[in-house]
Amino acid sequence: MRILVHDHSGHPFQAELSRELARRGHAVTHSYAAGYVSGKGRLEPAPGETITFEGIGGDKPIDNLRFASRLWREVVRGFALTSEVRRVRADITMVSNAQIPTLVVFAFLMALLRKPWVLWHQDVYAVAVRSFAGEKLGRGFRSVAAIFEVAERWCSRHAAAIVVIAPSFVPVHEAWGTSEKVTVIPNWAPLDEIVPTARKNDWATEHELDDEKTILYSGTLGLKHNPALLVRLARSVIDHGSRVRLVVVNDGPAVAVLRAEADRLDVPITLLPFQPYERLPEVLGTGDVLVVLLEQAAGAFSVPSKTLSYLCAGRPVLGLMPSENLASALITRAGGAVLPPVDESLSAAATWVADVLGDDEMRAELGEAARDLAEEEFALDRCADRFEALLLQAGR
Repeated sequence: MRILVHDHSGHPFQAELSRELARRGHAVTHSYAAGYVSGKGRLEPAPGETITFEGIGGDKPIDNLRFASRLWREVVRGFALTSEVRRVRADITMVSNAQIPTLVVFAFLMALLRKPWVLWHQDVYAVAVRSFAGEKLGRGFRSVAAIFEVAERWCSRHAAAIVVIAPSFVPVHEAWGTSEKVTVIPNWAPLDEIVPTARKNDWATEHELDDEKTILYSGTLGLKHNPALLVRLARSVIDHGSRVRLVVVNDGPAVAVLRAEADRLDVPITLLPFQPYERLPEVLGTGDVLVVLLEQAAGAFSVPSKTLSYLCAGRPVLGLMPSENLASALITRAGGAVLPPVDESLSAAATWVADVLGDDEMRAELGEAARDLAEEEFALDRCADRFEALLLQAGR
């Protein structure tokens, strides 16, 4: 079967699934938005692999703050994605993390071509925009949320099948009349690619972090995150009597916010751009405590993939995030701490972090528990079996 998997973000576990499908004998092309700046997975074939990787939409970095140019690029990407479908003669296409304008153009053209496709629903954009309207984006975006909901529902109705990443998505699709096409398959992270490393590793040494206690965040920082909360957490840990450095691996507007807040609160901080994927185990291994951020408004409709990578890395995890989020349950099961993403939680969070930083045995036990949970939950064969069956059925 000729399969095209398009993941806008280029994340690791989507690429791992595509590799597994190729190993099973399918002709797989994995595409992604080349200009989207984020932590990406391994997007080049290894020697002997038959999979093809393609960056589409141009490699110029995408400026999400310039609305008109962003909208145009997202529309153009819908045409580019459809062209990719025709070029590789895909029997079935699965789309993940595509922006709404891209998805609408793609769904419309696929309907004209009478070609089946699967929506891998990672975020309910309509819910996200509606939650942030009037809070971060201004009230004018309420109309945008309404348009997004109509568009997202329309696209869902035209998909041959829908994969959602958490049961909380199902009521949305029930309201849209698309729940009969929905299959719940939780996200995972690549166990063989993200592995525990020594705390004093080469990456830590290169960045002079091998002999410092660290709180580390690696990943995107957008509307669903409050980057200043990371700095205030570090300040609270210091006020609790622990020496600690905040390490943030990120590109984008949040960097200026982090730098200004760290200067204001006198917090030692190391700011670094996204690192090569092959060094991610060392990056995460450099954190004595790894932090997940997610605004309360994001609720149950966004599962931070960084949480899954953190568990694979075998490090203690602190979540400043809604307790109802699916990733929160994983952090708790691994012995980590989950608290609301508000300033009022920082004292309790800092107490937990200070305890972890001060107890080598506790830190090691939490790391082992995190990795054990990842190995229990993230079996690739089981996930790939379900995706393969779904794609074969949808492509008939």
